This record gives sequence, C-alpha cells and structure tokens, in this order.
Amino acid sequence: MNFIKSLFLSQRLFLIILGFIIAFVFSYLFPPLFILLKFLFLLFLLAIIADIMLLYLVNEGVNAQRILPEKFSNGDENPVSITFKNLYKFPVHLNVIDEIPFQFQKRDFLFKVNLKPAETKDYLYTLRPTKRGVYQYGKLNVYVNSILGLVKRRYIFSDKKNIVVYPSFLQLHKYDLHAFTNQLHEYGLKKIRKIGNTMEFEQIRDYIIGDDIRNLNWKATAKRNTLMVNQFQDEKSQTVYSIIDKGRIMMMPFNELSLLDYAINSSLVISNVVLQKNDKAGMFTFSEKVENRIVADRKKSQMNKILETLYNIRTDYAESDFERLYIDIKRKIYHRSLLLLYTNFENLDSLHRQLPYLRAIAKNHLLIVIFFKNVELKKLIEKEALNTRQIYQKVIAEKFEFDKNLIVHELKKHGIQSILTEPQNLTINTINKYLELKSRGSI
Repeated sequence: MNFIKSLFLSQRLFLIILGFIIAFVFSYLFPPLFILLKFLFLLFLLAIIADIMLLYLVNEGVNAQRILPEKFSNGDENPVSITFKNLYKFPVHLNVIDEIPFQFQKRDFLFKVNLKPAETKDYLYTLRPTKRGVYQYGKLNVYVNSILGLVKRRYIFSDKKNIVVYPSFLQLHKYDLHAFTNQLHEYGLKKIRKIGNTMEFEQIRDYIIGDDIRNLNWKATAKRNTLMVNQFQDEKSQTVYSIIDKGRIMMMPFNELSLLDYAINSSLVISNVVLQKNDKAGMFTFSEKVENRIVADRKKSQMNKILETLYNIRTDYAESDFERLYIDIKRKIYHRSLLLLYTNFENLDSLHRQLPYLRAIAKNHLLIVIFFKNVELKKLIEKEALNTRQIYQKVIAEKFEFDKNLIVHELKKHGIQSILTEPQNLTINTINKYLELKSRGSI
C-alpha cells in the first residue's frame, strides 16, 4: 500500500504513451511498423520496471529537512532553508512542494532541485508575512525521479509545525543604535549636531586645569580655600511613550500591511532606540478605551514586555476616543514626557474634532503627532490626466493632499509638532525626530 501511495507517473511517461498510441494508429497503414512498435513498447515497459527498481532499491533514497527560524518578522522577508541529501548512487531530479501557511496564498509553491550522487544541497527561499499571529506549516513533499524520468517516488518530510509572526524585530536589529555612529546615512538617518546640553548636578570636586570656569562653586571655594567646581552630567532617563491608535482609521492597507502594523513595527524599533539612549520607554494603545499599557522603564526586560504586548494588539474597529486618551494621560503620566502618537487624519475636519484634546495633552507633555501620507493619491496626482473623469479624480486627490499639509500647519500653529510620512519611511522619520529632540535638549 505504501508503495502505491508513493509511486507517481511522470509527465514524460504520459507523453511517450501518447506517442505510442498515435504510432499504433498509423501502423495499420504500414504493417511492418506494427511489429517494430510492439518491440519498442516492450522495451518501454522494461524501462518503467527498471526505473521503479532504481527508485526503490533503498528504503530512504533522499533526505530533506526544513529549517525554520524561531519566529517570523512581520512585514519583512524571512529566510527559510531546506537541506537536501541524495542517498542514491546516481543523480536525481527533485520536484519539491512545501506546504507553506495558507496566509501567504501561494497554492503552487513548487521548486526543482538537481542532486549528484551523495550530494548535499541547501535551498533558500523567503516569505513576507503581513499579519501577526500563529502560522502553520504543513508537510514537505519531495518527488524524486531518476535519469529515465518515467516514474516518481514521493517522500514526505517534516510534520506540521506552528510558527509565530511577531512585530518587525528585523527592523529592530537594522536600526540598532550600536552602529549609529558609523552607519547613520546607510539607512537614511540624519546625523544631528548637539546644540545644547540638559545637565543635572553630580558632585563638587577640586578644580583641574581645563575645567570650565563658569562652573566654579564660589561658596565651596571660600570654605575650602581652594578652587572647587560643580560637576554635571548629561541628564538621562527621560520618559518616552509610544501611543498607538488602534481604531478603524488605522486599518487602511499599504503594501499589504495595515497602518496599525506599520505603527507597531515603528514603536518596537523606537523603544529599542530610546532604551539604548538611556531613556525610559513605554507604550499603550487606545480606541474606545486605553489598553495594553507598559509603564515607561529602562529595565533589561522592558523590550521583551513591549514585544509581547505589541504582538497581541488587535483593532476593535471602533471610533478612537481622544477625550478618554487625554483623561488617561492626565491621570497616569505625572512627569513631562515625550509622547509619540501614531494616528491618522484624512482632512482638517477630522483634526478639528480632536484638536482641543491634543492641545490639552501638549500643555504638559512634548507631543509628536505622527500620521500618514496617502501614497496612492500621490501616484494619482503624478499620473497624467487623459480625460475629464481623470481630471476630476486628480483635482480631488490634490485637494486631499493639500489638506494633509494644512493639518501639519494647523498643528504647528498650536505648538504641536508632527511627522507626516509615507508608511514605508515611518520608522526612519520617527527615529530622526527623536534624535533631533534629544540633541536639542527638548526632552
């Protein structure tokens, strides 16, 4: 029974049989041809038997192992490796069907591999998930045929396995601040000159030649009868919160990824940057209510807490309540903090409804409103209009584009900073803004 289940006929076999059928039909017109065809058909049957014997000479002629990472990174190309080893004493050709998770919607995921006798070969492919959650891999099906290529033997490897898709931790490594000093421009990050210092007192010590005389402590100098100076250090441990709007406005897709997932990926990266700058990183989400709160801290375990929380964020498709957000911030965040608010406004009216709450938040905190450009509208604006309908569409698109810029000016008029960005540049622009504020001593 196992033999029957694992034996498959190749396309080459069917083509040869078709050729024989056509030849036998014509042999009625040429009787000598019929005798030759019978002899050739007998050889053909012997070749099939020989091919079957070649493939079934050993119990395990081919070995294959799928190597998966511990988890997938959402929105990124994740590598998957399959190692093949030929245990036959002759070269084989493999047709491989890997049962990848259904979320990728690739129903014809087939590739081919050629192996020499006793050869080991690795095959690498990548997958780009666009939703967080648990994905399930199926079986790895390998169809082997010999040089004759008349029949195939199927091998089945790798049982079903689940793999979890987390927010983009690959971006987290990409923008790691350990490499900022040497690789700023490589990823589009700006090198920003530090304009001022936010200093906090550390100690009083003896004056050393070269110390800034503006830091002389005259009272201590008079008491000790020797020059004494105040020693300061850069103020650290500023508080930075990533606030993610998970209302229905954030479910707008771009490049198969929702704006919510772009915000989640950016929050993960900026939290890592904040911690490496010795600041405190925290986060929470809101829509109808405020949830998923991680109190700002700089413990070693903080990044893992943030990662796990971001993984579990789900939208409720509700209208976002900015009034509740303001009340929660007023009650829960006592010290002046940098608040990175990921949301989206499509027009001035939508901003004006929330502006009183944004202004109230900005009175006690440094608020950065981060919202998105509509990339599809930009493509429509740049496209040449060829008829009246396209002219109307282009004018409307330009109006929406103009509204986005008006929102930036309206926020600036009320003393609120903002970032208007394409989704794909969200992380870079957010890091740049944080580094700029950090260098200017604004936080």
